[in-house]
Amino acid sequence: MKIILLFNLIALVVCLPLKAGEGLGEKNQRIISLGPAITEQLYLLGVQDRLVGCTVFCKRPKEAENKEKVGTVIEINLEKVVSLNPDLVLATPLTDFRYTKKLKKLGIRVIRFSLAKDFNQLNIQFLQLGEIVGRKQKAEEIVIVARNEVEIIKKAVKYFPKRMVFVQVGANPLFTVNKDSFVHDFINLAGGINVAGRVKSGFYSREKVLNDNPEVIIIATMGIIGEEEKGIWQKYKTINAVMNNRIYIINSYALCSPTPLSFVETLKEIAEILNPELIKGKQNEFNWEF
Repeated sequence: MKIILLFNLIALVVCLPLKAGEGLGEKNQRIISLGPAITEQLYLLGVQDRLVGCTVFCKRPKEAENKEKVGTVIEINLEKVVSLNPDLVLATPLTDFRYTKKLKKLGIRVIRFSLAKDFNQLNIQFLQLGEIVGRKQKAEEIVIVARNEVEIIKKAVKYFPKRMVFVQVGANPLFTVNKDSFVHDFINLAGGINVAGRVKSGFYSREKVLNDNPEVIIIATMGIIGEEEKGIWQKYKTINAVMNNRIYIINSYALCSPTPLSFVETLKEIAEILNPELIKGKQNEFNWEF
């Protein structure tokens, strides 16, 4: 059965805790990224000139599309990787272990990252990545900005009722996010309640959504499939989100593959989706009246 799970393919904002002596900083002159979020973070840290290769899914920022492609987030072309003579390969939870094992045997340094589960972990891991590439201070400055902006949003939404939200990140079968995902943090920080927050697995059913009766449905873009899924939901006339025309589609990269700063931008978008009252009080790009 075909599973379309963009969350599992591109939600790769990751880093492992550093071990002693692991932060080589400026010595990492030739880097290969095997995850879209890692690639975007490297650009954010200003070390894109050291990025010699990345995956076909690495499309943000747009300049990343011009980098040499070494495969997908799961399968990579070993010969291509070796030909780029990297000092460091940044792998993800989805990277096939067979590839990273072979790279290590060839003497190539590989760091396999884990998945950030919330905004706090995202920031911690970004700081660790900054240390790895010798941009610790830059990373700290970015995290301070991101945390401050999140606090502003939290203060703004606390005056509004909490809406029940269902987030769809996959289809055939239906897939959502539980509390072990930073997407859950998006909903929580934006002043909503994730109806699937307590479930053990992301696999869900439309019958469960009917029972949950969410006030808002958010769908991660899956190409034309995102629009198709919206059309399917609109057939369920008894769901509050359908009755009130509150089904929204959000870019999957923004929702599932954030940097600290893009997390803030997406959080603002979701906060306004859940709390339309915010738009009236919005002063500028970052601040609302509260």
